[in-house]
Amino acid sequence: MQINEASPTYILTTDIGGTHITSAICNLELKMIIPESLIRVEVFSKDTADHIFAAWNMAFRHSVANSPGAVMGMGVAMPGPFDYENGISYIKGLDKYESIYGLNIKKQFAESLNLNSLNIRFRNDAESTIAGEIIAGAGQKYNDVVGITLGTGFGSAFSKNKITRDINWGSDKYKNSIADDYFSTRWFLTRYHELSESFIPGVKELAILAENDGNAIKVFNEFAVELNAFLKQKLPVFSPQALVICGNIAKANHLFLPYLKENLSPVIVELGQLGEHASLLGAASLFETPFNVVVNTSVN
Repeated sequence: MQINEASPTYILTTDIGGTHITSAICNLELKMIIPESLIRVEVFSKDTADHIFAAWNMAFRHSVANSPGAVMGMGVAMPGPFDYENGISYIKGLDKYESIYGLNIKKQFAESLNLNSLNIRFRNDAESTIAGEIIAGAGQKYNDVVGITLGTGFGSAFSKNKITRDINWGSDKYKNSIADDYFSTRWFLTRYHELSESFIPGVKELAILAENDGNAIKVFNEFAVELNAFLKQKLPVFSPQALVICGNIAKANHLFLPYLKENLSPVIVELGQLGEHASLLGAASLFETPFNVVVNTSVN
């Protein structure tokens, strides 16, 4: 597959998750995802490296084939542990992508796409999501923003003057463990089981139960109190104008957001607006100033 490096506008952008890959073309100047280029492909992340790469390449081919113009680079939103500068995966012990541990993903992409490896850039997936919201979503009217992602893990980033960087609060010590253990899906499922002795598949189902289940309501109330306490400790370090909350758990925001808005004032609490487009825009934005494309250098 040939990719022309002359265009200053179009970026192949992708979000790699534990069960799928989403790929699209981004018009960098308009900060817009090209609808016909968008594709989501299911990936069996416990498969062999060859099969994983084949699924990823299927998505890339669709997006590039539906680009309205030449594509100049590739931005990748990728979960960690990962060497984002060199493009090497160190995911291990997380029940996903074990077969690509230690592999140079950047080199593989460069070869399969015939693209200069210097024009392939990786970014933490949570950082990408928050960067996308800063660029074109809930955080775009603020200069100083903290963003968090609430889902299978707890992600965080800080943006100053539209430059967004991961701050990795999920690894910070909190109570008897780390923050990631308290502000992620597994905490909801574990806590509900402790209270009810019942198992539920996810936070979506728990939110439905909260319409008339006292234990489910208690779980969300406890979550609101704990997250507020954690943020009260952390936010003053950055003095943000706003906090942007993203991720699947945020879809149940009516069960915890009012408490946060009341208690975190004067910090303005915003909900992410872009959904999955946020991470795609955030990954593509690695090619905005000061991240300029490299032209006329050899692959690898």
